[in-house]
Amino acid sequence: MAGTARTQVILICSECKEQNYFTDKNKKLHPDRMEVKKYCPTCKKTTVHREKK
Repeated sequence: MAGTARTQVILICSECKEQNYFTDKNKKLHPDRMEVKKYCPTCKKTTVHREKK
């Protein structure tokens, strides 16, 4: 995968701070931090998950 702009990111729950999801994104097209609504098994509800630093 050499030469690609995609990097792996970890998504953490904004409420309980658990690391729940691993995904990738294109750093050139989306330089800011990612925010998505996903299901958190710890909170047992859908919450906002943010990209870890």
